[in-house]
Amino acid sequence: MLYLSQILGRPIFDAEGERIAVVRDVIVRYGEEDYPPVLGLVARYRRRLFFMSRVRISSLSESGVRMNSEIIDLKPFTRRAGEVLLAKDVLDNQLIDVDGKRVVRVNDVQIIEVAGEWRVSGADVSLQGFMRRLMPNGFYFARRPVEVIDWADVGYLATDKATAAVQLKSSKDKLARLHPVEIAQLAETLSPIHRTEIVESLDDEIAADTLEEMSTENQARILEEMDEERAADILEEMSPDDAVDVLGEMDEEKAQELFDLMEDEEKADVAELLPFDKDTAGGLMTTEFVAFPKNLTVAQAIARLREMAETPAMIYYLYIVEEENSWKLAGLISLRNLILADLTLPLSEVMREQFQAAHPSDSAEDVAQTIAEYNLLALPVIDDEGDIAGIVTVDDAMEILLPKNINNRLPRLFG
Repeated sequence: MLYLSQILGRPIFDAEGERIAVVRDVIVRYGEEDYPPVLGLVARYRRRLFFMSRVRISSLSESGVRMNSEIIDLKPFTRRAGEVLLAKDVLDNQLIDVDGKRVVRVNDVQIIEVAGEWRVSGADVSLQGFMRRLMPNGFYFARRPVEVIDWADVGYLATDKATAAVQLKSSKDKLARLHPVEIAQLAETLSPIHRTEIVESLDDEIAADTLEEMSTENQARILEEMDEERAADILEEMSPDDAVDVLGEMDEEKAQELFDLMEDEEKADVAELLPFDKDTAGGLMTTEFVAFPKNLTVAQAIARLREMAETPAMIYYLYIVEEENSWKLAGLISLRNLILADLTLPLSEVMREQFQAAHPSDSAEDVAQTIAEYNLLALPVIDDEGDIAGIVTVDDAMEILLPKNINNRLPRLFG
């Protein structure tokens, strides 16, 4: 086992033992592999940098590099696609440790030999790793404990995109092991460009869930930096009220561009909410709710729920309307009470006819207070005609009621 700091600056000897160059950097290939293989070295001869292939190297050690031939190609080094330079691109950069659910700084890189091939095995994030670089022969630090992150748990490496032009292809699968709340918290500790790269690496649904855990300002900046088609796809996966909020945070021209790219069904849901002021119940509500006609039996309602291709993320209540294809609200029933009710009874006999509600023009703060006072998980919003226009959920109410400095540190508890 070696560390990168033990290789950098070391001499390179040819097969006859003559010193011909020094190690400037180590090149690895990024792809689907958990442990990237070493492709070769960036070597320096006088002021010339050239590539030395792994096949020409017989050994790597703290004392230097030994070649298996006397032939070198002094053609100037140029980076190829899929290559990362460990010293230039990895040292002192940040990475996401998926297992530890944290962002750490790389102080050194661990390299091991497996079946005759050198591979990156881990990232030393301890003080010992940093001191190893400053004092290669420092005996005082030699016995201090190291903390090495297994490279298989590296969910994202914050390289310089302009120079490295490489992203971890395995980021999506590794980061998907985390909850969207955790991904969002980690991403927000990184720079804006790396934050965007993380969201881009995720599936649309997970990307949407992750964005919903971030501030509206960060949501807007990330989507603005992304490809328009991809940004529209992610907007479609977000709840309509969150999509409206993020569009309202964007430049008007950019917001219209993304809105126009959305699919018709999702666009219609968002369009319903756009006219409302964000400080009103209409601006706070979502159109994602389940409504059934009151003549359905409990058994039929449960069967419909099971047959639905998609259900809202927060389905606390079923909203009972007068008839099929009507939005005239007659009552509601909690999901718990529906499951416990007599399967043969119509919904009209098990629903609650007396309930709290809001009007689209009510202030968002008043709506939040009502939800808190009555311990509700959601509150229906009813228009002048008595139709249900949407619902305000408890997590949105919490965002208004909690002090901002506390709210920013809380996940969307009911997501």
